[in-house]
Amino acid sequence: MPAISNTIWSIASFDAVTHAIRIVRHAQARRARLSIDPTSGEARLTVPARGSVKAALRWAETQRDWIATQQSRLPERRPFAPGVAIPFGDTDLVIDWEAGRSRRVVREGHRLVCGGPPEGLARRITSWLRREALRVLSEDTAFYAGRAGVVVSQVAVGDPRGRWGSCAASGAIRYSWRLILAPDHVRRATVAHEVAHRLHMDHSPAFHAAAARILGDDPAPARAWLRANGAALHWIGRES
Repeated sequence: MPAISNTIWSIASFDAVTHAIRIVRHAQARRARLSIDPTSGEARLTVPARGSVKAALRWAETQRDWIATQQSRLPERRPFAPGVAIPFGDTDLVIDWEAGRSRRVVREGHRLVCGGPPEGLARRITSWLRREALRVLSEDTAFYAGRAGVVVSQVAVGDPRGRWGSCAASGAIRYSWRLILAPDHVRRATVAHEVAHRLHMDHSPAFHAAAARILGDDPAPARAWLRANGAALHWIGRES
């Protein structure tokens, strides 16, 4: 792959929404190019390997209206707060908080019952969701690995921006915990996709056939859902 280096540059003249821009040098870039990260809202300026950063920044300065327009189209932040409904598989869970209750988060039907200081509420809700994601994704992985006749050495969750899952040659699979916020069929198709990599460490026709066979269904609708809605999952629970 071509060498890529990242640097954060502060742009004082940009408005309050766009107060920083990421400079990315790319060996195959032929000209400066602007884009917006749909999962963070960050402006990204790609510069050719030998291009002038100062010149690229001067050009980016003229594009502030375009940047602001693109950022205004991003999904809305959905902080974890009392009364907020959180997507959870094929249902929603409403945060039911009262200060006098225990800090422990407990699911009761379609409610997440919790208490404690409001300052730590978002962190406690996130921790609960991550634990549930690991539990559910581990169960899904065991099911599809059994169907495929393969061994998965470890299941873990993180919060990557660029991928929903990854499978290492060692047999370890790592998922985005935010899959627990997606519909069940999307989460399961993603798991089947990663389990299929235990058979084919590529994206060849044989791999895609194996993924569909392991899932027992067409994974195309799940992929389409993630393309259309995946970025919005990264804005759930975000306060800033």
